Amino acid sequence: MGFFEFIGNNWWLWFIFGGPIIAGVSSAASWWSKQSKLRHKRRLELLKAKSEARAVEMQARAQLKASKAQDGPAEDIEADDAASRQARLARLMATHDEVMHRWLDYELDVAKLIAFPTMSDGRQPLTAAFLRAKKVADGLRPASADVKIDTATLAEYRDAVHDFEVAFDIAEQDARRVRDSGFTEDERRRLDRAQQLLRTAVDQSATAAERQIAYKRVREELDGLIVLSDDAVEVLEKQVAPELEAGRPAATPKPRETPETPEHPTQPERTPLRPPAPEA
Repeated sequence: MGFFEFIGNNWWLWFIFGGPIIAGVSSAASWWSKQSKLRHKRRLELLKAKSEARAVEMQARAQLKASKAQDGPAEDIEADDAASRQARLARLMATHDEVMHRWLDYELDVAKLIAFPTMSDGRQPLTAAFLRAKKVADGLRPASADVKIDTATLAEYRDAVHDFEVAFDIAEQDARRVRDSGFTEDERRRLDRAQQLLRTAVDQSATAAERQIAYKRVREELDGLIVLSDDAVEVLEKQVAPELEAGRPAATPKPRETPETPEHPTQPERTPLRPPAPEA
């Protein structure tokens, strides 16, 4: 019996199974269409973020070029006396320290790393460029602002600090724009859970057990998503540790052992004061 012959003889089955079949096909088509729209939206967001990042980078490069032109070439620095070079060096080192502090705000704050994960991801081009600029600036940094420095070395350090500052600005702006858009839906849910658990882990009103459990779950949720530096882990553990230490029972000192005393202590033998009188 062929398929069409079977349908012809059992046409009444359509009234029983036709509705569910149409509903299933319609539901599958709707799900597929929704997923296609989401994928298209994600692609547009990534393209927009990359385009804006390129625009910011071009603007930052123009600012860097203008800043270098304002400071003047190495020949202009050579015209300054030693006191002026020391003052310029002090300002450059202060700028270097300021950018370092801005970076440490991300590097040591786990909540910020969860909110802006690309700041800790060296695979991101802008973050990698910032880390390279940081390495160059750190390598050229003098031991102190009081050291004697020649004009060529000062100009080289100046350019390195400017590159470091601009690269950090670009990476920070891109991280705040992109946020967690580079992660999948499941990974973003893990980041959200980690952020909520982190609030419990550092909440002093929570019990020691609650803080300890929340801390362990934060590490589990971030595993494979964000790499925490040893310094960031140490800072986080210090925030969690005081309450954990308070929850531990104090050690009970052992009672001192005392020597056993006999129930009826023996009395020492008394020595007579006088010798006994001789018998008559």
